[in-house]
Amino acid sequence: MKVNVNPSIDSMDIKKRKKYFSVFDFVNYTISFVILFIIVYPVYFVVIASFSEPAAVSTGQVWFFPRGFTLDGYVALIEDGNIWVGYRNTLLYSGLGVLIHLVVNIPAAYVLSRRDLVFRKVLTFYFLFTMFFSGGLIPTFITVQRLGLYNTIWVMVLPFTVSVYNIIVARTFFMNSIPGELRESAQMDGCGNIRFFIQIVLPLSKAILAVIALWNMVGHWNSYFNALIYLQDRALFPLQLILRRILIQNEMQGMIGTGEALDIAMRKANLIRYSAIIVSTLPIMCVYPFVQKYFNQGVMIGAVKG
Repeated sequence: MKVNVNPSIDSMDIKKRKKYFSVFDFVNYTISFVILFIIVYPVYFVVIASFSEPAAVSTGQVWFFPRGFTLDGYVALIEDGNIWVGYRNTLLYSGLGVLIHLVVNIPAAYVLSRRDLVFRKVLTFYFLFTMFFSGGLIPTFITVQRLGLYNTIWVMVLPFTVSVYNIIVARTFFMNSIPGELRESAQMDGCGNIRFFIQIVLPLSKAILAVIALWNMVGHWNSYFNALIYLQDRALFPLQLILRRILIQNEMQGMIGTGEALDIAMRKANLIRYSAIIVSTLPIMCVYPFVQKYFNQGVMIGAVKG
């Protein structure tokens, strides 16, 4: 048994360690708070600016609280009936896109994760090759047009369904999280590959399914370039394209006037811009908390071991 002959030395060491950790914690919390403020404040500013008078925002009077509370920006957006059409179309594209994306990519990822797959390395290279080389915009446009997808709802969900990045992430998840012994045990009980995938693999893969679904939903929700290229009918425009046209229209109207009228029009255009950001991001921000736990778990598991 070891006897401490000088207990005062240990007490001094403990005090030094407590002092060291307190300084470290203070610096750590300070840096974390500064980083958090840098990230959160722009979002907060957009929110309060969308409820403030345009003159107060443009003159720098808005910092932490709204000045001259107003809903003119939201009213201008709501009065444009096309915004509801955009919401409907975006919800449709997001729902169909996520469903088709999971149906196509998840089975492909599981197949590539099977070590007994014939020509597994060749097929993996075939997928990875497309991440570095693509056909380009013009060949893609011609292909979409010849397939009869141009100016239809399917052009927003079918041509760009396969995501090699998501396949690789899901494949890594399956390789690290679904043990081979589980498949062997299921085979001994007479379970085939398809049944094993549907009844065993998918229920154990809720985390990665939620992650990929969220990624794909955000991609569809924010997408406007494909609609700009492949859609002509305004009844098919997604929300982002509708908001883009509203912003451009208000900015063009602001350039027509002169003097004070021009200044007021430009301030109103800025107010509508802030309101459009809130309108376009609020639904996704409301969805995220429900899948956050799956999101964190799926990303960490899918990132371990390449």
